Amino acid sequence: MLPNSRLFLFLLLAAGCALLAACQRNASSSGVQGSNTSAAIPTNFSATDLAKLRWIEGTWRGTGDVENPFYERYRFESDSTLVVETFDNDKVDKVTDATRFELKDGQFGNGGSDSRWSATAIDGDSVTFAPVAKTRNSFRWKRVSKDLWQAILTWPAVDTKPARQRIYKMERWPPPK
Repeated sequence: MLPNSRLFLFLLLAAGCALLAACQRNASSSGVQGSNTSAAIPTNFSATDLAKLRWIEGTWRGTGDVENPFYERYRFESDSTLVVETFDNDKVDKVTDATRFELKDGQFGNGGSDSRWSATAIDGDSVTFAPVAKTRNSFRWKRVSKDLWQAILTWPAVDTKPARQRIYKMERWPPPK
């Protein structure tokens, strides 16, 4: 290789590294939340895909990285809408919150002006959601057995905070006899 060619190659590599560093600085200082832009959100889900998630229907008790258990009910309101209701105690007689996951234009996710996620993968034993707006974490609902599944929440590393993960055990409630 000629000396001028080496100099040109070195300058080209240095310019590329500087451009990459500038882009990363710009993205991290822009204040945009929920930016998981590296993964495109699929827009090809159908009611047939959602039918694979019928295993999640029912009332569940969640335990894990929480002081007290929590209670949720998952039910399909239609072939394109999953409603998740939250209760404040094991009597599950008063809904304190509800989230709707809807299939629209091939995307399956929750709507509204708060934190939003959309599915990136659905199969017979799990569904994975990626952040869309006002959040950074992803999560996955993974079936373990007929009466047990896991909610796996994952946060990416940010600034000085390392990546982290929480796993909640979701057991059918009341327990089957």
